[in-house]
Amino acid sequence: MFVAGEPSRPRLLVLVGPTAVGKTRLSLTLAQQYNAEIISGDSMQVYRGMDIGTAKASSEELSLVKHHLIDIHDPNEPFSVAEFQERSVPLIHDLNEQGKLPFIVGGTGLYIESVCYDFQFSETGSDEPFREEMQRIADLQGNEVLHERLRTVDPGSADRLHPNDVRRVIRALEIYHMTGERMSEQLQRQNRTTPYRLCIVGLTMDRAILYKRIEERIDLMLEQGLVGEVGRLLEQGVDPSALSMQGLGYKEIVAHLEGRLTLAEATDLLKKNTRHFAKRQLSWFRHMKDIDWVDMSEMGDFSTQLRAVHGIIATKLNLDR
Repeated sequence: MFVAGEPSRPRLLVLVGPTAVGKTRLSLTLAQQYNAEIISGDSMQVYRGMDIGTAKASSEELSLVKHHLIDIHDPNEPFSVAEFQERSVPLIHDLNEQGKLPFIVGGTGLYIESVCYDFQFSETGSDEPFREEMQRIADLQGNEVLHERLRTVDPGSADRLHPNDVRRVIRALEIYHMTGERMSEQLQRQNRTTPYRLCIVGLTMDRAILYKRIEERIDLMLEQGLVGEVGRLLEQGVDPSALSMQGLGYKEIVAHLEGRLTLAEATDLLKKNTRHFAKRQLSWFRHMKDIDWVDMSEMGDFSTQLRAVHGIIATKLNLDR
């Protein structure tokens, strides 16, 4: 069991993997077995009222294990990697002091890596006229044009960012504009030494099985009322251009509600975008160090996967159930 007050570095358990790979189910089981509290490592689950499209754990699931960094922002408010880091680090230390195991679960690679390895983010300021100019290019010429501009100056960031992630594309362009340095180079220089006794478990899955699960999940989201959820957010005054509304499942349904896509077209686009997103997630995690991988292709009762994870945790954290 986890023991408070040990003189070693604080322990930190992390579970990563692409969307729809089975992180929620496994994390709830592990958290109960190891006296852990979950810190959401998902950049979209911070937003209130955005439940279906972010695949947020149900109220019943949330009642089983204490969760942190869920429903902490209104959808019109931005959330950044720096804020995730600022909120997570004290939580990790507090939970260790309480004899609890801090357990980050999610799929937002940069956010999770920034905490695991204590990234130091530059204090690069902002250039509002430049941001406005880039936003006009996106509005008038399309997101792809802006993304290609980024690829010209910072191909590494262009590979990491989706064209529809306009805010982050603009930020990467802004950093290059102001400093002459690529954001991707800044990330490469980051420290990769962890201040924690760290155990990172990565979940992977046969690509065809994962894509089928993604499509089934999106069909279920639509049955659960995703269109209505997005409609309510718009009625409440959430700006369609807000960062939160650029998330998967929201921008596609906004396009449908605005009459630019039929529901069938929006659904097909969402499935395509989510498959591409899962591919980028896996690519990011494959480049991270310290990950022990567990294959989730054979789901079943997942007892085999649980045994594998228990073995990893016992080795890395010296913890028994």
